[in-house]
Amino acid sequence: MSESDLIKLYSNRILALAAEIPHQERLADPDATVRKRAPLCGSTVTVDVALKDGKIDRFGQEVRACALGQASASVVGAAVLGRTKPEVLAARDQLRAMLKDEGPVPEAPFDGLEVLLPAREYKNRHASILLTLEALSEALEQAAESDCA
Repeated sequence: MSESDLIKLYSNRILALAAEIPHQERLADPDATVRKRAPLCGSTVTVDVALKDGKIDRFGQEVRACALGQASASVVGAAVLGRTKPEVLAARDQLRAMLKDEGPVPEAPFDGLEVLLPAREYKNRHASILLTLEALSEALEQAAESDCA
């Protein structure tokens, strides 16, 4: 990776998002908690979710990831309250397609993930970028199974 590639990948916007991740407090009484780890880089994300009327009412996350994973967590954290399980699953699938299959940017309110388009070329970064949405998707599945939704 050349120096100009690194500069493009780690833009000021990505670094600003990484510095201001919303909902970094863990929930005391979540409906579900999931911890995910990206084996290649060691990034980890733990999410807590509490639902009300089928929508995300409270959300907490602990993010130990590279700047790209942190930026992704930041965008997701800013958009997640009030979202439903189908919306989150769609965002996860759209982000995966954007990174791996040159698909379009995820739909609003997750369209801020567009900032991660330069990471398409760096497959070793994809797992870290996907961590928060994958953990949240799994947490929503667990909450649904326990009838918390």
